[in-house]
Amino acid sequence: MTGTALEAEGLGMRYRGRGGGWALRDCTFRLPAGAVCALVGPNGAGKSTLLALAAGFLRPAEGTLRVLGAAPGETRARMAYVAQDKPLYPQLTVSETLWAGAELNPDGWDREAAARIAEPLPSDAKVRDLSGGQRSRLALALALGKRAELLLLDEPMADLDPLARHQLMGVLMAEAAEHRTTIVMSSHILTELEGACDHLLLIDGGHVRLGGETDDLIAAHAVLTGPVRDLAPHTVVESRTTGRTLTALVRPEGPVDATWTRSEPTLEELLLAHLRSPEAPALLTPSATTREAVAA
Repeated sequence: MTGTALEAEGLGMRYRGRGGGWALRDCTFRLPAGAVCALVGPNGAGKSTLLALAAGFLRPAEGTLRVLGAAPGETRARMAYVAQDKPLYPQLTVSETLWAGAELNPDGWDREAAARIAEPLPSDAKVRDLSGGQRSRLALALALGKRAELLLLDEPMADLDPLARHQLMGVLMAEAAEHRTTIVMSSHILTELEGACDHLLLIDGGHVRLGGETDDLIAAHAVLTGPVRDLAPHTVVESRTTGRTLTALVRPEGPVDATWTRSEPTLEELLLAHLRSPEAPALLTPSATTREAVAA
């Protein structure tokens, strides 16, 4: 196996103040180092909880999570975390915030990278006077300036306009390519992730439903169209009937009968089908399978 950025075994976390329900339950997966991973799922699925656990700001109720080969709290110097609410010191100016970033990271601060991301921002403006999109840009400047091995980004582009999202996504992809930075990024904008992320974690109901390389997960499924009939032995994720025609997203088990019209699903079709069908079995590709599962 290659290096590992994240590895969870039976990870579980309870909500606080919600009757003790589970935010995450029995999550087991592995994310290779150097991956650019889309973390997706509906609101309340557990995405933010997983990122906060990886950043070391929460402790799991059960199971384990290792980050860059160690406990989360032991690797904070090697990671950068941008939370959904982009916490920054409101009384500081943009330039003072970047200065603080450099002072807090004396051994690994990339002044040029941070300045390049923050360049459109007025340097003398106080954080409290910035728009949501401007605060997002400043938070990303701090994260990239840290030159971390692992970036944990919780809805980092949500407040940005489409042009700024496109520009900053390009910066993140260049970062990953040049420095082999591992990026885990949650987002509700599926089109933003397709073509940018090479790995996927789909979380729903506190469980990992899909995990692994995006291309492999797509290749493991097929859209079949044909007359209404039994789809055995294939695993059906979702199906619908229009008149006498059946269209189904399946996980093929063996050869597909030539009478079916077969096509490859898009990433969006794959994700939406699994979200609409919570009873469909989970799938993790070999790279997303933990060492313990491989040994078993």
